[in-house]
Amino acid sequence: MNITRLPLALAALALAAAIPTASAQTKFVTIGTGGVTGVYYAAGGAICRLMNKDRAKTGIRCSVESTGGSVYNINTIRGGELDFGVTQSDWQYHAVKGDKVFAKDGAFGDLRAVFSLHPEPFTVVARKEANITKFEDFKGKRFNVGNPGSGTRASLEEMLGAIGMKMGDFSLASELKADEHGAALCDNKIDGFFYGVGHPSANIQDPTTTCGAKLVSLTGPGIDKLVKSAPYYAYAEIPGGLYANNPQPTRTYGVLATLVTSAKVPDAVVYELVKSVFENFDDFKKLHPAFAHLDPKAMIKDGLSAPLHPGALKYYREKGWI
Repeated sequence: MNITRLPLALAALALAAAIPTASAQTKFVTIGTGGVTGVYYAAGGAICRLMNKDRAKTGIRCSVESTGGSVYNINTIRGGELDFGVTQSDWQYHAVKGDKVFAKDGAFGDLRAVFSLHPEPFTVVARKEANITKFEDFKGKRFNVGNPGSGTRASLEEMLGAIGMKMGDFSLASELKADEHGAALCDNKIDGFFYGVGHPSANIQDPTTTCGAKLVSLTGPGIDKLVKSAPYYAYAEIPGGLYANNPQPTRTYGVLATLVTSAKVPDAVVYELVKSVFENFDDFKKLHPAFAHLDPKAMIKDGLSAPLHPGALKYYREKGWI
C-alpha cells in the first residue's frame, strides 16, 4: 500500500467499525392478513406502506404476509412467528377467553389489541340459477364454507349452530379460499359461499358482475339470538346498488376487523406502527374504500377484547384520546 494513503485507509476502517451495518440496525416486523384479494391484505399493505416511509429514521421495516386469516393469525402470533395480525373481533374475544376454536390451547394471555378497522358484515352470495331466497335454501346445495384457519369458517360454524343447521346439510362443503370462491361460483362448481369482509370487496364484486350472483340476507330468530348473546356481533346492512345486479339492501350481521399483536412485541415497535397510521390518517383512509369512514376514537375501543398494547396506549394518551 502507498504509505501516504495509510492514514486514510485506517480512518475509513475506524469509521466502518463505528457505524452498525444496516442489517444490525433494521428491525423486521410482519403483519399476517388473509387472501391477496381481500381487505385484510389491503389493510396490512396500507399499514406497512405508511410505516416504511419512515424506516430510515425508525429502523423498522414492515412486510405483509398473505395467510389463512383470523384464527391462523392469532395462533401464529401466539407461536412467535408473526408480530401482528388482522383478525375478526369475535375471534379476538374467543382467543382472550380461550374458548371455541382456542379451547385446546387455552386463553392467550399475551394477546394485545392495537386498534380496530372496518366493519365486516357476514356476506352470503348465491349463484343466480340456484334460486336461493334465504340461507336455509342451501340445504342439499354445494356451499363453500371457507378455508380452515379463517375467521369466516369459524363464524359460519357458529352461525349454523344458531340456526339449527350443520355442515352435513350441504351436498358439498368446499374449503376454497376467499380469492377462489367467486370464480368457482361463476363456473357452476358451487351454489353459494359465506364470507366476512369489508365492503366494497373485489371478491363480491367479481361474481355479481361476471355471472349475476345474488346477495342473500341473514335474518331470523337464530340470527337475532346470536347477535343479542354476543358482545362482538352487531346488525349490519349492505347498501342496495353497491354491487351489480343487487339493487336491494341486504340485511345481515357482522364483526369488526381488528389489528392484534403480542405483549412480547417491543413497545417502541407498536408505538411506531400506531403513529405511522394516525399521523397519516387521511392517506390511510384513501388506501381502500372500506376505510373511508374510520374514526380514530372508535378504532381504539370498538371491537377490542384484549388489553391495549402499552406501545399503542402510549400514543393514544399522548393524543389525549384516553
